[in-house]
Amino acid sequence: MGEEPGGISPGLRATVTAEVGEGDTAIALGSGDLPVLGTPRLLALAEAACVAAVAPQLPAGQTTVGAAVSLEHHRPCVLGTPVEVSAELVEVEGRKLVFGFIAYGPGEGEDAVLGAGTVHRVLVDAERFLAKARRSHAGS
Repeated sequence: MGEEPGGISPGLRATVTAEVGEGDTAIALGSGDLPVLGTPRLLALAEAACVAAVAPQLPAGQTTVGAAVSLEHHRPCVLGTPVEVSAELVEVEGRKLVFGFIAYGPGEGEDAVLGAGTVHRVLVDAERFLAKARRSHAGS
């Protein structure tokens, strides 16, 4: 549980908010056939919160990329429901970053929890990462 240069250390936090719209539904995302918040959108909000938590501390030219995720989606949200997802950096191991996140909707206590989980991201040099991706694509 170390610290990366630039102040990347456990405890960094961010919260993102959204309102469930037509494009956020399981129908629109192809993850189901109901007009409720789709799990892929919940994951996208969680990752956005993780990115926002560390972005101000990243050295120039650095970014993070997703590596693994564990997500539990506990309850549905209909169109128009406000959603808030908070993420916290809980572990730093070299370039590997582990975040915990929790998503809330309307309600009190446990009734407000929409989902929770962990996201693993990796600190990378953006240009080198893209160059490697291009080489991999060219070889396929």
